[in-house]
Amino acid sequence: TADGKYLAFLSKRSFDPVYDAHFFDLSFPLGSRPYLLPLAAQTPSPFAPQSGGRRIGDDTTAEGNGAKGSGAKDSSDGASSGSEAPKAAPVPIDFDGIAARVVAVPVPESRYESLRAVKGGLVWLREPLVGNLGQGGARLTDDAPRPALERFDVRRQQVTILQDNVDWFVTSGDGTRLVIGDHKRLTVLPADRKADPDNPDDQVVVDGSRARFLADPVELWRNAFDEAGRIMAEDFWVPDMSEVDWPAVLAEYRPLVELMTTATDFADLLWETFGELGTSHAYVTAATGNGSGESAVGLLGADFEPDADGGWRVSRVIPGESSDPQARSPLAGPGARVHEGDRLVAVDGQQVGPAGPGPLLAGTAGKPVELTVADGGTGERRRIVVTPLRAEYRIRYHDLVARRRAEVRERSGGRLGYLHIPDMVSGGWADFHRDLRSEMRRDGLILDVRGNRGGHTSQLVIEKLARRIIGWDLPRGRRAGSYPSDAPRGPIVALTDEFAGSDGDIVTAAIKLRKLGPVVGTRTWGGVIGINAPDQLVEGTQMTIPKYSFWFDELGWGVENYGVDPDVEVLISPDDWAAGRDPQLETAISMALSALAERPPASPPDLSGRPSRVRPPLPGRAG
Repeated sequence: TADGKYLAFLSKRSFDPVYDAHFFDLSFPLGSRPYLLPLAAQTPSPFAPQSGGRRIGDDTTAEGNGAKGSGAKDSSDGASSGSEAPKAAPVPIDFDGIAARVVAVPVPESRYESLRAVKGGLVWLREPLVGNLGQGGARLTDDAPRPALERFDVRRQQVTILQDNVDWFVTSGDGTRLVIGDHKRLTVLPADRKADPDNPDDQVVVDGSRARFLADPVELWRNAFDEAGRIMAEDFWVPDMSEVDWPAVLAEYRPLVELMTTATDFADLLWETFGELGTSHAYVTAATGNGSGESAVGLLGADFEPDADGGWRVSRVIPGESSDPQARSPLAGPGARVHEGDRLVAVDGQQVGPAGPGPLLAGTAGKPVELTVADGGTGERRRIVVTPLRAEYRIRYHDLVARRRAEVRERSGGRLGYLHIPDMVSGGWADFHRDLRSEMRRDGLILDVRGNRGGHTSQLVIEKLARRIIGWDLPRGRRAGSYPSDAPRGPIVALTDEFAGSDGDIVTAAIKLRKLGPVVGTRTWGGVIGINAPDQLVEGTQMTIPKYSFWFDELGWGVENYGVDPDVEVLISPDDWAAGRDPQLETAISMALSALAERPPASPPDLSGRPSRVRPPLPGRAG
């Protein structure tokens, strides 16, 4: 702190569980608080009552501990009111019993970050509690909530919100000013109070556009190449770089930097350099912008085909999924009433030509457009207004899962459930749980991790799949529930393929090692040396460093650069793809039904055997 008497820090040491809204689970979504540690044993807590009836700082002639005669002149910041700053007095640190002196700052438990000491108190960012998918807002188009910058006044013990929705901040050396980053806007604010919007001296906007520089691209690439080599050497998962002579590799590729002409060339050079390590997850992204996306073609969530008259008809409207805000179907929404066979005549009054509706939908993603649609039977025209999608991945993904689930139901006579997990991050965790309860109630389960893009939640998935039913909850008037809840009631058969990688490799290995069920498909991708967020080099190129290698029982180091073999190998041939056949899924269904024939699923007990609580008759009295 500014007076040098306390160490201020953030710590996640609060355990106040919150019940999950969908499943029986408890979590700790907040957990963080700011804390103060008095460095000297005789320094009291600034939040405790004092013997004289005053709290720390109430006496403005004292410095930090309320003791008179200390010689300091400003209790709130430790700075003299005169023109010369006083010399800081030495601060004794008593290590004996230091942990017991930690006190919580009296603010609510929350998600805090970036704690800094400023004049008169502390400042920090308080992050909002939002979902990782960003679907909690009123509209998907809304910006996700961002952290609020707060100031805690130690003397008054009050929190003031200095500014909402900021990206970052830094403090001046003397703790009197703050520089706030809000998207690309820079503002300088006072650190001891909320800025007065009517006072121009309180808010100074920094015009970043006036900062210009010239740079030699090749010189930047020389620097970035050496920087990339150093970062990789310092953070690679094993110090000896898997016995690769890394300095020799860098020396071999360094002369090629002089031949680079574009950012893409340089990124390709780094790809080749990192490739010498023979390790997964060593990614490079070129220093190029993505553009504004204003010309993105709007998509209607439907399949179209040309008809004999040169027009375009709807061959299929993809159904939406109401539990996923990003999987809405524009042509199936309220009031649209577009069906298979209807003809798309015009977009915003412009006739749909032989090229189809695509050119007319350029730049319409996320914006309302008017469609003229002719009924496929009567030919009657009507106009509707819809908002095209920027991407159809989510709606088509749910459609694929629904069609596979329908096939599993049909082939198994309704006995088997089907779950697909597309990745091992927040999106896949949501998709795994979206239908978990209903699918776990089936006699058996097909778990599909084909195409799983990886992440870090495989261990959570395995925890649920490894549950074993040992009892039943039998409420009156409701369906019987298993104990533990959401546990498989019968056999599990897993599906995997060559596109399941990283945590998709790991979940496949875990299913086999835990013997949760047989694995059908093809050998997985083979990349299990994980990464953190990318590092950015001086000229904007981004790179990732393989940091976390995995070793497994029975498999050892063998998953990296090889993958995980299925128990039953089944290939999908080009003819199968063309015909819409899925022999891997068919094999899994057949194996699950065979397992059910050998081992019946767990089922609720017969209530006829329940105990009777009728009071037995009393024995007769003598005489």
